[in-house]
Amino acid sequence: MSKRMLFTALALLVSLSSLSAAETAKAKAKTSDTKSPAKTEEAADKAPRLTIIEPVKDYGTVPKGEKLEWAFAVKNTGSTDLQIISAKPGCGCTVADFDKLIKPGQTGKVTAHVDTTNFAGPIAKGITLETNDPSNPTAQLTIHAIVKPYVEAYPAGFVRYNMLQGDAEMQSVTLYSEEDEPFEVVKVEVPGDWVKVVPKKITEEAQLAPGVGKPGQNQYRLDITVGGPDAKVGPLADRIHIVTNSKHQPEYFVSISGVIRPTFRVEPTGVNFGEVAPADTAATRSVILRSNNLKTPESFSVTKVESNVANVMTSLKPTANKGEYEVTLQVAPTAKPGDIDGKVMIYTNDKINPVVTVPVRGTIKTATAASK
Repeated sequence: MSKRMLFTALALLVSLSSLSAAETAKAKAKTSDTKSPAKTEEAADKAPRLTIIEPVKDYGTVPKGEKLEWAFAVKNTGSTDLQIISAKPGCGCTVADFDKLIKPGQTGKVTAHVDTTNFAGPIAKGITLETNDPSNPTAQLTIHAIVKPYVEAYPAGFVRYNMLQGDAEMQSVTLYSEEDEPFEVVKVEVPGDWVKVVPKKITEEAQLAPGVGKPGQNQYRLDITVGGPDAKVGPLADRIHIVTNSKHQPEYFVSISGVIRPTFRVEPTGVNFGEVAPADTAATRSVILRSNNLKTPESFSVTKVESNVANVMTSLKPTANKGEYEVTLQVAPTAKPGDIDGKVMIYTNDKINPVVTVPVRGTIKTATAASK
């Protein structure tokens, strides 16, 4: 009986100890829980805080070509320094400058530019800010506007050309206006002598561009001629500057794009025999001349070949393709060892490039070197 009472007492003692430990742990957890929010709030109070006073700037309706500039006000409502790490503009927008460090309670700015020259209709151009604000690391700034063209071109504000050097081609566009006052073209400025523009006020109703501009307003046809002997081979990327009497949009630009191709191709443009003996296969080389005229390639011809290269013979023949010729250069069988250094002149009927000069280089092996 006494043993049973002893076991019962021990079990009661263990149970009381476990209960006491559980209550202690619960009390500690409760204490920890009550302290955690306070610590969090304290950490938050010691952080920078980004506040954008006006995140969106709406300009309303603006004339096409107007340069929009706005300084967004950015305030630090936190208790430590606010850092603007970067200000990344979207397409069509540029960031002029921004304050990288803003003290607590102070206001900085982010200045943005939007050039509306290439836009029409509603636009929204944004800037993404990256900061050290832990609760708001990124923020968006936006410029809104409705871009209205007061002067525009029909069918488009550009002309595109694909032509041979020396050729000239004319295309036309019609300028129209949304202004109330009678529309006039005051001046036209071209990028070079290879562009000629003739502006003509349209007087016949049948020639007016249909369904564009203010009814009854003047329209101008611009006859744009590109090319001629002054045009250089290569891509076209330039603009025609047109000055008008438009109150809202006095300047207009017509873009010129495309390419001017050489009248013929020469492949290769130079010959280097390297180190050869007269009997080597590499001692014979070819230069091919091909017309770039897709309509009448046969109009191109090579008339003769002249050479000042000692120990190298030349010959000329047309190939089976229209407008294509082959000039063959061959080291003479009796050529003596030494350097090859000279040029071959190829004469054509081309008015822009009548003579092609091909440099020729190489070394003729000695008899000993050749035997090896």
